[in-house]
Amino acid sequence: MKKTLFDITNEALAIYEDLEVNGGELTTEIQEALTINEKELQSKGIAYVELIGSTESYVSRIDEEIKRLQSIKKRNNLLVDNLKNRLLDAQQTFGDFTLGFTTITTRKSESIEVEDINSLPASFKTVKVVETADKIALKKAIKDGEVIKGVTLVENVNLRIK
Repeated sequence: MKKTLFDITNEALAIYEDLEVNGGELTTEIQEALTINEKELQSKGIAYVELIGSTESYVSRIDEEIKRLQSIKKRNNLLVDNLKNRLLDAQQTFGDFTLGFTTITTRKSESIEVEDINSLPASFKTVKVVETADKIALKKAIKDGEVIKGVTLVENVNLRIK
């Protein structure tokens, strides 16, 4: 059975505990166990790094495919719009007409277009307020020693693979 990184880490902790119980004396058994544990860590670590790299590459290819599909979608939407406009032009020229089981007609609808929202009376406006925290100013204030209720500076540890 292959060991997980969790298992390898737990084994290392157990070895360190044995070393501590042994008064810090490095016996040949502990040295052997440390060597084996380090080799297992190296092997598992390499596998993790390779999997991370291949998965990131796969995600990148997915992003490229999404862009490609969005471009195809945009082209097809433009085609549909152009074809609909040509059918509308034909309907306006010839009137309603039937194509097999499909009838081409028009209907009327209404919509409002506002040229300048600022010139409208207040009774015709809706105000939306969005509040966000100024995280840059908060970070600076906390680093300068200011205490702000409900705000803490969290130090993150991020994995870096070179």
